[in-house]
Amino acid sequence: MSGIVDSGRSVLSGSLVRATGFLALWLALSEFGAADLVVGVLTAAIATWVSLRLSPPGSSRLRPHALARLALRFPLQSIAAGIDVAWRALVPRMPLRPGFVVYQPRLPPGPARAAFCTMMSLLPGTLPCGTDERGNLIIHCLDTGQPVAEQVAADEALLAEAIGSPRDNG
Repeated sequence: MSGIVDSGRSVLSGSLVRATGFLALWLALSEFGAADLVVGVLTAAIATWVSLRLSPPGSSRLRPHALARLALRFPLQSIAAGIDVAWRALVPRMPLRPGFVVYQPRLPPGPARAAFCTMMSLLPGTLPCGTDERGNLIIHCLDTGQPVAEQVAADEALLAEAIGSPRDNG
């Protein structure tokens, strides 16, 4: 019985967080009049309902410290990777060994892994291309001599920690 009550509280608190976020977004985009507030509350309620239908609350919880580390790491990593790609394009003697790396993801299939693949595709020099028959990610990279799998594993671990997603132990 306690688990059901805790689950209900989790859904309620998640709903309130989403509704508050949608209302804050509405107010940021509109003027702060009484009519805007009424329409904003109604719009936030509908957006929250749709949000809960499309993405029900799960066991994941954002972890602010890890999310901040990810938010700091990602732009720095993106800039470094962009400079590396530009350097390889402009300096012909730089090694360019394009190819594929197979990576066994620890995040289970679903939204968390999709977010991870999206994040990885935003980094210059790596592009997830799909999965093999065992569910491993196939990643195209510009230099197979680089420690691509290790970098991808570090990014995945940080994202999993930031979103509070369980990881497979396999």
